Amino acid sequence: MITKEENQLLTQVGPGTPAGELLRRYWQPVALSEEMPFGGAPLAVTILGENLVLFRDDKGRAGLLGLRCSHRGTDLSYGRVEDGGLRCLYHGWLYDIKGRCLEQPGEPGGGEHRDSIRHPAYPCEEKAGVIFTYMGPGKAPLLPNYEFLGAPPDHRLVAKIFHECNYLQANEGNIDPIHLSYLHRFLENREERYRGVRGAEESHYNLVGRDLAPSIELELTDFGVRIYTARKQPGDKVYLRVSYFILPNLSAFPGQTGGEGYTVNWHVPIDDTHHWKYMFVFSREAPLDKTLIQRERSELTPDFKLARNSSNRFLQDRESMKTKTYSGMGHGFQAHDVFATSSQGAIQDRTQEHVVSSDKAIVAARKLMKKAIRDIQEGREPPHVIRTPSQNRFPHLQVVSDLIPSATDFREHTKSLEAEARARS
Repeated sequence: MITKEENQLLTQVGPGTPAGELLRRYWQPVALSEEMPFGGAPLAVTILGENLVLFRDDKGRAGLLGLRCSHRGTDLSYGRVEDGGLRCLYHGWLYDIKGRCLEQPGEPGGGEHRDSIRHPAYPCEEKAGVIFTYMGPGKAPLLPNYEFLGAPPDHRLVAKIFHECNYLQANEGNIDPIHLSYLHRFLENREERYRGVRGAEESHYNLVGRDLAPSIELELTDFGVRIYTARKQPGDKVYLRVSYFILPNLSAFPGQTGGEGYTVNWHVPIDDTHHWKYMFVFSREAPLDKTLIQRERSELTPDFKLARNSSNRFLQDRESMKTKTYSGMGHGFQAHDVFATSSQGAIQDRTQEHVVSSDKAIVAARKLMKKAIRDIQEGREPPHVIRTPSQNRFPHLQVVSDLIPSATDFREHTKSLEAEARARS
């Protein structure tokens, strides 16, 4: 367990808070591109406890500004997109994407002191169907050149899901290998071949269900924690999964595409007790199956909330718990995860938990975050802030989903895949 003070250190995200300052040193998703069509209305958003407005100017560029007009505080999300910026409805003040006040039309000469106004504004970049923002001090670092962000449109799925809990507990759920064998377990044998499990001729679901107490080993990387999970299988085989915690609020793991790609969950705080999970699924080897995309999207309402939620007890069917699924909450992992993490409370009270040996990745990630917070407090830049193009390559981020002989050294196996990735790049 950790202390109350440590829990607050890692979970409070507003301006000036230690974790808030850490998260602001990195690019964060702020909206899906589909939410901001060209010519569409501005969008009021809250991220890291700040109320903001996202808009596209008349050139199609994304801008993120403080929600309240610098003149008299009127809500800019109702404003007009025109003349190179966003215009407040109250008195016509016009702001560009950098927060410069271009016009104060009610003032002589259009406002002779308008250049002194610097409305709150954050830079944006758009990639892979997502608009990202940097909310930290100084010059923005490079947006990390992760492989999944460069995948062709038909090789990726991007979505977001609303969570009624603190960002940290949901991200910690991603780096907990044991829960796959319980929360997501199927009691019925799954006949379909899980795409991308190299060396396997049966479903991933069967593989994780056979060994409920896998071995777990860790390695620290320059960007976070590498997690090796090995489950024993018949025929002197091992099902090896390699997943990651990525500073400060991401995880990467074998998902629906298995070893052909991976899934990333990026947990972005709205405030201390709510967040968005941005989910990226990609395949490097083939376009995604459209039925996969439709299945994932079918779980969501138009406002990106799950149809299964706490208000309907996640539509749990206790009869199906006898023969079909361990949770009785359908086959969608998203609902399972939201149930498990949101039911811990809006902010999990970690002073009451009892961590065990299988929680080692969660403990390691917390230590890394606390170290990164200390770096900032002592005037150093935290890890994985990318400043030069030569740093902006990640062939060592190798997510693995392989059935291999039990005698195989899984660290060397992963290094061989990394070498192949370096050769391709």
